[in-house]
Amino acid sequence: MSGTWDARYAAEFFGTLMLVLFGNGAVANSFLKATTANGDEGQANGGWIFIAFGFGFGVMLPAMMFGAISGCHINPAMTIAQALAGIFPWSHVAGYLFWQFVGAIVGQLLIVAIYAPHYKRTDDAGRILATFATGDATDSKFNGFVTETIGTGFLAFGAMGLYRGVFFHNNVDIANIGVGLLIMTMVIALGGATGPALNPARDLGPRLVHAILPITHKGSSHWDYSWVPVLAPITGAIIGVFTYKIFFGL
Repeated sequence: MSGTWDARYAAEFFGTLMLVLFGNGAVANSFLKATTANGDEGQANGGWIFIAFGFGFGVMLPAMMFGAISGCHINPAMTIAQALAGIFPWSHVAGYLFWQFVGAIVGQLLIVAIYAPHYKRTDDAGRILATFATGDATDSKFNGFVTETIGTGFLAFGAMGLYRGVFFHNNVDIANIGVGLLIMTMVIALGGATGPALNPARDLGPRLVHAILPITHKGSSHWDYSWVPVLAPITGAIIGVFTYKIFFGL
């Protein structure tokens, strides 16, 4: 990483903003009525692959832009796990987490501004919430916790391997592409049960926006589930980072 800590905080802010804008923006385009990826019938014509690309590029592009500045964590779970592993200073954890959450909130506000007419046309509360936050598809918080833990564990393990493994060690740009593909694969393969979140900021920040803004037909923000996409990704990231550290070192 290079640059001042203020520059690193700014990178985390803009990186997380882009992640939410591109990821949840793809969900909004696919789920809300009368969008270019949808029709007046309210069918999700964009599809799951469409959303996976949104989140994948929403991680890959900020990584290319800001990876050399801040490491492009754009995920509180990754920041906490790396601090526990001794590869990120605890004195700057709070700063990273703060700007990641602010970035997620601003990214979601931009989505609401862009799709405001489409939110008004959409009367399905579940579809509206899906453009903000994740949920447990089978009303099982236990399954949600297991899913988010496993998913984020593999995300953290994979990210450590891509950035610290021998093959990509001297070519970070290719590693960034690998992380984007990793996110796409995670969404496609493991996203059916919860969304997925894989990132506390990506879920909690937009959920706060959903709760506060007076969006027509928005329904409940489902705060009873909100702890799962916060605690499970942190748990999974810690497991993933330490598994890589135990077997391969950092």
